[in-house]
Amino acid sequence: MFAQAFVKHFHFSGYTLLLVFLSCITSCREPAAEKKKVFYYNEATGIATLDPAFAKNQSIMWAVHQLYSTLVEIDSNLNIVPSLAKSWEISPERTVYTFHLRDSVFFHDDPLFTNGKGRKLTAADVVYSLQRIQDKSVASSGAWIFNNRISEKGFLALNDSTFQLKLVSPFQPILGILSMQYCSIVPKEVVEHYGKDFRSHPCGTGPFKFVSWDEGEAMILHKNENYWERDAAGNRLPYIDAVKLSFYDNKATEFLQFRQGRLSFINDIDASFKDEILSKKGILRTEWRNKIQLKKHPYLNTEYLGILVDENNDLVKASPTRSRAIRQAMNYAINRRQLMMYMRNSIGIPAEAGFVPGGLPSRNTETVKGYHYDPDKARALVKQAGYNAAGQPPVKLLTIAIYADVASFIARQIEEVGIKVQVEVVQKSLLLEQTAKSQALFFRGSWIADYPDAENYMAMFYSRNPAPPNYTRYKNAEFDLLYERALQETNDSVRYDLYRKMDQIVINDASVIPVWYDMAIHLVQPGISGFGPNALNLLELRRAKINASSTYP
Repeated sequence: MFAQAFVKHFHFSGYTLLLVFLSCITSCREPAAEKKKVFYYNEATGIATLDPAFAKNQSIMWAVHQLYSTLVEIDSNLNIVPSLAKSWEISPERTVYTFHLRDSVFFHDDPLFTNGKGRKLTAADVVYSLQRIQDKSVASSGAWIFNNRISEKGFLALNDSTFQLKLVSPFQPILGILSMQYCSIVPKEVVEHYGKDFRSHPCGTGPFKFVSWDEGEAMILHKNENYWERDAAGNRLPYIDAVKLSFYDNKATEFLQFRQGRLSFINDIDASFKDEILSKKGILRTEWRNKIQLKKHPYLNTEYLGILVDENNDLVKASPTRSRAIRQAMNYAINRRQLMMYMRNSIGIPAEAGFVPGGLPSRNTETVKGYHYDPDKARALVKQAGYNAAGQPPVKLLTIAIYADVASFIARQIEEVGIKVQVEVVQKSLLLEQTAKSQALFFRGSWIADYPDAENYMAMFYSRNPAPPNYTRYKNAEFDLLYERALQETNDSVRYDLYRKMDQIVINDASVIPVWYDMAIHLVQPGISGFGPNALNLLELRRAKINASSTYP
């Protein structure tokens, strides 16, 4: 009866009803539209630019790494491997590097290209991109990477597929430098059209392409369907369809979003909730197991305290830290293992060797003798230096808010051996300014490797280097000679031995207090695979997968 009324009311013929019925059957049999696989992450510090010439901090580097590619890159074992360059040769004198580019690499689609389709990458793009870093009018924060290293007219396009680099003298870490995000390859016509606005109109050859950026709110990147790289089975990378960034500046809000399944992962664990998730031994508490994935991996970052040692500086002249014995005592005073367990939930490795962290081929941590906890030895060194804290002003330790608890822990331990320390919390910008101007006597610092070579750490102590990187104004003639020899050395074994000798000199002179070698730590949703930390703590999404059965997010 209902069917009859329905037909009568709408004046459908039997034939029309049959078509409607068949149409319904057909549509019901068609699979539902596949859910797009989107990777969500938050960038609490914000992103200032998407121009790789200014990729000076982690937040920018992570985003730039998705959009651009470099000539070479670093794999999970810290080896230099091909990227845009499929191969290269090095001249016998190790000053000329000739790179052969892949013929299957195209820039992302952009209206400035013919018909809006991304054009093919050529050697001229490599020349332009690397010269741009040196261009004073660009004022790239990465301009230092080629200082006194590249010959005049040292970047050459021999033809469309061959790029040549010429050095002033041998410099073994040059391939590592070329893997830095600063050295991402960009198209000249797009960069010059947008000028300074290229920061928000990026165009690269990376696995993801730019879609939109509502600054302070969200950024969206889509899979680059023309990305050149494939997996071992021949499948084109990346696997996921899109990346969406949020910009919650509150870590508690970020953690709540993660718990609610709205973020794929969070990087690092804020002090306010680390005890809720991790035991003191650094493993997931029982209630979190099988609910989230914990990914930990050592990475090339040394957390340290720096001590200004320029004897011509008035701050140094008036401080007990002018004495090497006092600086050594401060090193022996710190129970790094206790600090790591109770203050950091075992996230990191106590820095009881040299300044250079583990994982590098020079293997510094295995041979350089550092400082272990020995308060009796520390007190003996204080006595040897003739220092009496009575009536003396405290040594001021400058730090930033998120490290205030760690600084207070260290200060108490140093005071226990007879050296008065006062912790002062300042804004990060002020700390950077004061360390750069030699206005900070004792300060918290960290050094993340720009490339996987111990030279990157030793550069911090070469007397001819300004601050950065030589924040302590360290000067040692023997060290300088070894450093200069290492730059010229082409034999890796000899060079690594020089690095270890240099590291030991630095540790003995104690212009720094290495506290811990850092560890990348990610909390990851259970439905995600193929994603984890790496030694440079880059956000690597090319092989990330979101399981089809996952309900996240």
